[in-house]
Amino acid sequence: MTRRTMIEAIRDAMDVAMERDDDVVVFGEDVGFFGGVFRCTAGLQKKYGPSRCFDTPISEAGIVGAAIGMAGYGLRPCVEIQFADYVYPAYDQIVSEAARIRYRSNGQFTASMVVRMPTGGGIFGGQTHSQSPEALFTHVSGLKTVVPSNPHDAKGLLIAAIEDDDPVIFLEPKRLYNGPFDGYHDRPVKPWSSSELGEVPDGHYTVPLGKAKVVREGKAVTMLSYGTMVHVSLAAAEAAGVDAEIIDLRTLVPLDLDAIKQSVLKTGRCVVVHEATLTSGFGAELAALVQEECFFHLEAPVRRVAGWDTPYPHAQEWDYFPGPDRIGRALQEVLEV
Repeated sequence: MTRRTMIEAIRDAMDVAMERDDDVVVFGEDVGFFGGVFRCTAGLQKKYGPSRCFDTPISEAGIVGAAIGMAGYGLRPCVEIQFADYVYPAYDQIVSEAARIRYRSNGQFTASMVVRMPTGGGIFGGQTHSQSPEALFTHVSGLKTVVPSNPHDAKGLLIAAIEDDDPVIFLEPKRLYNGPFDGYHDRPVKPWSSSELGEVPDGHYTVPLGKAKVVREGKAVTMLSYGTMVHVSLAAAEAAGVDAEIIDLRTLVPLDLDAIKQSVLKTGRCVVVHEATLTSGFGAELAALVQEECFFHLEAPVRRVAGWDTPYPHAQEWDYFPGPDRIGRALQEVLEV
């Protein structure tokens, strides 16, 4: 089986989707001739031509607005916002149009489109290239929100998203583009070629939206995470010597609540880990759901480990980034209750 980076897996997903369906189009800033700032679309314009993979002006509202119109006519746009931090000018189009069109038209129209965005920190991008805005989309009815943690899932989830009839926000943790990251920034970088999670099947396959995956079985505490934090959670549990069960949510909406309940009912404890700002982050929704669904089985309050309520700092990036030490302390505190 071929081992690919997440960049290569995402590119392969679009290639497979474009080859199978002439209605799939890819566009965004610099995605055509140049192949994208992270090279996720490299070679697609050469293979499929400038009418199916093309560059746009620097206008996020224009990119998303055009995609909504194309979707209304039956195309399946897969557009790129160069960084998740730049999506805000397009937020009105996403919320007021893409997310509402099925409801407003009584099912006559759908927005079968994907908005891809590199997300998260860990690359010294500072406050305008490191944000994790997933909670802004999970709050909006009509949107699906996906955050893969490895190349295999990234390809399968992206194909599933492109084939879905509703709008999908596809957030790609850029710290994971070239290899898994366990949160130890002072250690050598590991490539995906050395990881089994880098094994990506050729051709068409999908990973269903709304299905979480248990990436580590355990009995002492449940850890809920997604994206980069899946790998950091694994490292934290190992370093702390905690028998943690770690769930990679993969999709936030739809959410695999059954998998969460099954785990928490077994362990009686829960720690939620995400990179985004703590206040009103998606972890708050997860904590509330666990409390509602598993209250009589909980042995301790649900804990959240997340980014601080500040803009993402450049000089103090690793103080902001939820690393293994901070997660490990939360695990010990939950177990001591």
